[in-house]
Amino acid sequence: MYLQEIKTILADTLSLPPGAADALTAESALMGSIPELDSMAVVQLIATLEEQFGFAIDDDEIDASTFATVGTLAAFVQHKLTA
Repeated sequence: MYLQEIKTILADTLSLPPGAADALTAESALMGSIPELDSMAVVQLIATLEEQFGFAIDDDEIDASTFATVGTLAAFVQHKLTA
């Protein structure tokens, strides 16, 4: 799974405080739980994922469940890479 990579991307993209990404687990909630993850940050995060992993994300592939937890975001990346 891509959990560690997602944690690093979240920390970098959202400019999380030092050590904050280390505390994240697959079950850590994202939307509504991390104040830095607003609508503009989601757009930036999507662009970073596309760049980092070399895939394109269509608008209809994204919904709230994708960003529910760190684990659901990592599972989305894994699905994109194996599709």
